[in-house]
Amino acid sequence: MIEIKNIDFAYKKKQNLFSELSLTMTQGHIYGLLGKNGTGKTSLLKIISGLLFAQKGEVNVLGYNAASRKPDMLNDLYFLPEEIFVPYLKIKQIEKVYAPFYPKFSKEQFDNYLKEFEIQDKNALVNKLSQGQKKKVMIAFALACNTKLLLLDEPTNGLDIPSKSIFRRVMASVATEDIAIIISTHQVRDLHSLIDSVIILDNGEIIINETDEYITQKLTFNVLETPVNETTFLYAEDNFRGLAIVKENDEHIETKLDLELFFNAVMANKSKMKDVFNLKNE
Repeated sequence: MIEIKNIDFAYKKKQNLFSELSLTMTQGHIYGLLGKNGTGKTSLLKIISGLLFAQKGEVNVLGYNAASRKPDMLNDLYFLPEEIFVPYLKIKQIEKVYAPFYPKFSKEQFDNYLKEFEIQDKNALVNKLSQGQKKKVMIAFALACNTKLLLLDEPTNGLDIPSKSIFRRVMASVATEDIAIIISTHQVRDLHSLIDSVIILDNGEIIINETDEYITQKLTFNVLETPVNETTFLYAEDNFRGLAIVKENDEHIETKLDLELFFNAVMANKSKMKDVFNLKNE
């Protein structure tokens, strides 16, 4: 689906954002692309969609060189940026103007997704809507395009709490074995129940690219009600429930992935986390 091999990318000479970065993603997953602000998440999505070009290396998407932006690639790929520019068009005109670029677009699905997001008036001018309403319209359109690859950059920014819940429900309903969805976000709590594979990007480097299942094979996530002095913790932080901890799963027990806790643990202890997950290749 996506094969990135040893790419270098820079906005300025001698100041690489990515150096020798490699990454593989396959269909049948909802990937969470996580990282602090400014780590290159949006740039990576743009490179995948062919909007930015690596100075070195290969980027193959859906069997095509991404930089070539072949029509057969573009009509099976949809990229929804965080900042949405919408021309002076009504919702129904968005459908009329842009749907022909996507052969598998479904008007019925578009209408149903708009209804899910409680968007009633297709005669409304999109650029006059609030940021949250614009985003819901364009998420509905993106899903109705039925592309094999869907790239979403901070899709929950601007959505209220009920809309975030609707977003999770709708996204879960469209996920199939035939498509890949990549969601770039720093709002981990919004998406922890949706993501099934985690990519963590930091300082131009992929630190983690693993499935939820594999992460919980390697690590355990627990909350202790009473403080404990324990040197075997990979990471610990206080929260309102007690002491949240991450440990290596030496006892082979099953716990639920706490995505926010995992992200914080990786950021706090990168070298150790790399060692833990490099065991996969032994």
